[in-house]
Amino acid sequence: MRKNYILLCMVALGLSTSALQAQTPAKFIDRANMNLSAKPGDDFVEYSNGTWLKKTEIPAKETRWGSFNQLRDFNINAVKTILDGLKNSTAAPGSVERRVADFYAASMDSLRIESLGYQPIQADLQQINNIQFKSQIVTEIARMRKTGAGSPLFSFYVGQDRKQVEKMVPQLGQGGTSLPDRDLYLKSDARSLKIQEGFKTYVATLFQLIGSSQADAKAKAETVFQLEKKLAEAQMARVEMRDPYKTYNKFTFADFNQKTPAFNWAITFQDFGTTAPDSILVSAPKFFEVANKLLIETPIDTWKTYLTWNLLKGSASYLSSPFVQASFSFNQIVSGQKVQTPRWQRMSSLTDGVIGELLGQLYVAKYFKPEAKVRMTELVANLRKAFEIRINRLDWMSAETKQKALAKLYAFTPKIGYPDKWKDYEGLEISANSFYQNMRNAGAWGFQENISQIGKPVDRSRWGMTPPTVNAYYSPVMNEIVFPAGILQFPFFDAKADDAINYGGIGAVIGHEMSHGFDDSGSQYDKDGTLRNWWTKDDLAKFKAKTEQLGKQFDAYTVLDTIHVNGKLTMGENIGDLGGLNMAYEAFKMTKQGKSNAKIDGFTPDQRFFLAWAQVWRSKSLPETVANLVQTDPHSPNEFRTIGAPVNMDAWYKAFDVKPGDKLYKKPEDRIKIW
Repeated sequence: MRKNYILLCMVALGLSTSALQAQTPAKFIDRANMNLSAKPGDDFVEYSNGTWLKKTEIPAKETRWGSFNQLRDFNINAVKTILDGLKNSTAAPGSVERRVADFYAASMDSLRIESLGYQPIQADLQQINNIQFKSQIVTEIARMRKTGAGSPLFSFYVGQDRKQVEKMVPQLGQGGTSLPDRDLYLKSDARSLKIQEGFKTYVATLFQLIGSSQADAKAKAETVFQLEKKLAEAQMARVEMRDPYKTYNKFTFADFNQKTPAFNWAITFQDFGTTAPDSILVSAPKFFEVANKLLIETPIDTWKTYLTWNLLKGSASYLSSPFVQASFSFNQIVSGQKVQTPRWQRMSSLTDGVIGELLGQLYVAKYFKPEAKVRMTELVANLRKAFEIRINRLDWMSAETKQKALAKLYAFTPKIGYPDKWKDYEGLEISANSFYQNMRNAGAWGFQENISQIGKPVDRSRWGMTPPTVNAYYSPVMNEIVFPAGILQFPFFDAKADDAINYGGIGAVIGHEMSHGFDDSGSQYDKDGTLRNWWTKDDLAKFKAKTEQLGKQFDAYTVLDTIHVNGKLTMGENIGDLGGLNMAYEAFKMTKQGKSNAKIDGFTPDQRFFLAWAQVWRSKSLPETVANLVQTDPHSPNEFRTIGAPVNMDAWYKAFDVKPGDKLYKKPEDRIKIW
């Protein structure tokens, strides 16, 4: 029921401990995790993490396990400590502590949730059932959004106009489907067919839980699938959606209303609770043309079934256990996850997801050290200086384009740890006695908060991630790099670690996010965040040639059987890794340790730098999860992130004495250098 419309530029994968305070490891690079008998130039993944990979089992409640997951696990335990500490709180009504405590208490009140069954959605079910006219379909879609009941048919949010970044405008995008990717509706391979059948079973199960007969539920499941398949056929593919120009289609409100009259956008916006804007941005006009046709031609009963399904899937996780189990059973087919994540963990994560800046205030006060922010500020400055040096040194870019690239680099706004101004969620009602209603209130509040941004100045203090998040991101329209408190811990960062560890970890993360401003998509935005070309024709051609080389490198990586990495889908992240690691290494070589050859635990400074990088990306994943992520995730699988950048860096070859004949060896002239 709640959507985040945020550009996330780094995958959230890994660091768990049963302790409730982050622990400094005894060794920042532990030989016990390595396979020192492997040759780094043949298999750097095995050399750096071989023993860990052999001994580590993916926990039954997880779909993958690695450094990101471990750190996420630590953070969720930290959050649980905070939440458990609020159980008997006498905090005043309306206080941060009281609101967080009440939300979590309601989410953990299993007895009440079980006793209610699907009662919380009965009024909504009746509302949909009462629909008699086609015009009411669009009205109901608007009502569901406004009340937090679901988001059928399309995506909607208010965000910056990419060509006029100080303006907040309504934006429409394709949607309406339930499977992880459009291609899963369209393919007929064994995996796709298995997921399709599992999906139909899931839909039918939810309909049966609200009283449909087995036969009727099965028929409704087929109805839902066929309608969603038609919507999937109209959607743009993920690779196409990465092009910011293809997805920038600006219409006057009147023109778009004329183009898609069945939606009756004037009435829809009225139902949203706002007036029709002068203009609107549409990422996929073809999709809306098809959806408009479907609204006209598809029988009303089909739409009622579809809307009921949208209500059910949006509510299932917040109702009684049969609904929760049905949702998990389908997730098992897609991801391979063995057992359901414990309720406390799901609800702790949900609390962070729904009221993250209330919970975040408590998290920061308890777990975030001010010195981490000071050190991160220094690292960002050092990485920015390193990037400047590298841009000035580029042999393929003209002075004219370099000048504009440097202007953009120095216009970056870094955000570290937590917001300077906390979101107060004014008007959001939270009760200790009604979990489902809390979720509905949050959905309705989030919609209203978003739509209220139309016509308002851009709020540059807003964050797209909560403080406990183990992740980071770059926003092209804001031209900002953001690092939540949650990621500023080992193995990414530790104040007690040597520079090689911090620069190979969080330094590369900083560089990665900076590089997103100059990847194949981010490079199309200028220093102010405006979508416009600032490159010379020749420089742009050279840049595209280099990115094509990188795409071919990743296309060649085999993930499972005949499944390969999609170099075009993962291009932005691969450029981020390549640029980020090079930048981090440049900055590391400016430090005292970087200039020395002093070994620690038998490893040179350069070896520790690359081993720290490899340590960050070590992970194991279930086959089902891997297959799904290759299709849907813009990040390459971690084993290929481990090697993808280093094999293009002369320093890695020197550090590990990689020679011609080694399996990972690339000739100097074939090593890809972009930033």
